[in-house]
Amino acid sequence: MADLAAELTCPICLDIFKDPVTLRCGHNFCWKCIDHALDSKRSRVYMCPQCRKRFKERPALTKNTNLSNIAEQFHSAQPDNDDPEIFCNYCDLPSPAIKTCMQCETSMCERHLRSHNRSVRHTLIDPTTSLAKRRCPIHNKILGYYCTVDGTCICLSCAMAKEHWEHQVDPLMEASEKKKEELRKILGAMNVKTEETERKVQTLQEEIRKVQEKANVVTRRVQDRFRLIVRELQVLEETLIRDIFQMKEQQLNAYNELISDLQKQNVELLKSKCHIEELCNMTDPYIVLQEKQSGVGSSCDSIEEERRPKLLHNAGGLDLHPISKTLQIGLGDIMEGLNFWFYTQKPANIYLDINSASHHLQMSDDLKTVTYVESHHNLPDKDERFGGDQVISTRSFSSGRHYWEVEIRDSENWGVGVCYSSMDRKGDQSRLGCNNKSWCLQRSHNGLVAEHNGHSCSLPYRTFCSRVRVYLDYNNGRLSFYEVSDAVKHVYTISTTFTEPLHAAFMVQNNWLRIKNWEERLKSA
Repeated sequence: MADLAAELTCPICLDIFKDPVTLRCGHNFCWKCIDHALDSKRSRVYMCPQCRKRFKERPALTKNTNLSNIAEQFHSAQPDNDDPEIFCNYCDLPSPAIKTCMQCETSMCERHLRSHNRSVRHTLIDPTTSLAKRRCPIHNKILGYYCTVDGTCICLSCAMAKEHWEHQVDPLMEASEKKKEELRKILGAMNVKTEETERKVQTLQEEIRKVQEKANVVTRRVQDRFRLIVRELQVLEETLIRDIFQMKEQQLNAYNELISDLQKQNVELLKSKCHIEELCNMTDPYIVLQEKQSGVGSSCDSIEEERRPKLLHNAGGLDLHPISKTLQIGLGDIMEGLNFWFYTQKPANIYLDINSASHHLQMSDDLKTVTYVESHHNLPDKDERFGGDQVISTRSFSSGRHYWEVEIRDSENWGVGVCYSSMDRKGDQSRLGCNNKSWCLQRSHNGLVAEHNGHSCSLPYRTFCSRVRVYLDYNNGRLSFYEVSDAVKHVYTISTTFTEPLHAAFMVQNNWLRIKNWEERLKSA
């Protein structure tokens, strides 16, 4: 069996033939092995790797069908034993070998390996029984060198042969270390690439997580918004139906009253008619002439005059204008809140200007909360400090769209809005909304009021606002106020032209205000 394996071994790869082909000299090789060997010749001098016969042209590779069939049958007949146990050649009793010396062609256990290392310096490899594959098929010597030009392992005699004179030939171990160093560099580059790829994957996974979280948040908010829209539409529908019913009842009552009046008038007419007929049938001229005709005529005329204006006034049925107006306003409020709700700009980062706060206002350390206190703070008197209980933001806005939210304690006296920096800080004109340089939404015991330049507009908005959103569109001259609870509801919008940078402004009386942070808004959303 060993002789058959030697006959079926490729001289190049030293393994059983795979797709064997035959050269014109009669020697056989694996197709891939000889094809690679012929292509690696830089001088384009083609020769047989076994007998060194030269060919003027690249030799044709003819498949050896019989040899291929024999090699396949040999492969199938071999037992599946990829890792046979190898024993030390020097021990009397079987002892597992840990290394095999290529020069000595022996396998050694740990004890004999120590003696071997003290005496000689040979090439040691992992235990193997296939040293025959590591011999040169031409010179039958150990393949201890590597031709870097041809990319093949050769023996010492091959290294001294003419075809390798001008080639770089390295000892097998040295060539292996060079190859390992190249592989380590490739491995290092692959590790860097792998780490970079993993970082990119982690970044993309984090982006996916953010997208999923944001989509979930937006989905919930859209669902909440649509539920609120449905409730608002139901309330609007009920309001319209109730208004229509009231209008119908009023109109029907008017018609029924008119019918009743007409029926009464008709009874009077029948009485007058009977009386006139009696007069016409009388034979006594004196009685007929003594009857006052003016009374009968005036009664008929008064009836006609009374009927005519009521009929004209009630002609035409229901007046749909109030219904249409209520529907238009209701739908407009819903759309106004919806349009603002879908605006996803982050709120402006606003801090309170402690130098502008009055002596009765106390600032929090983060300059986000202002509280009214009875005691008078001994603050430095500055031109920018308000005399009234007001404070403005350090930041100003001269373009773009911005908004901020203010949490308000349950109180009847507060104000939020915007003002120019040039607004008076002392005197009667220093109160928010009482001059032409400030705009304010104020709550007092009378309800909500929008104020500017001393003019106030009472709002029919009666619910209590615990959180107010101020929306500023500087370029388009729009200042809007919204109530923020389960949903955003429009309260009032001011349209004007802004000519100076605007500061957020706050008025605090017997309570406190807090500017909401972006993180707090997300938690409450």
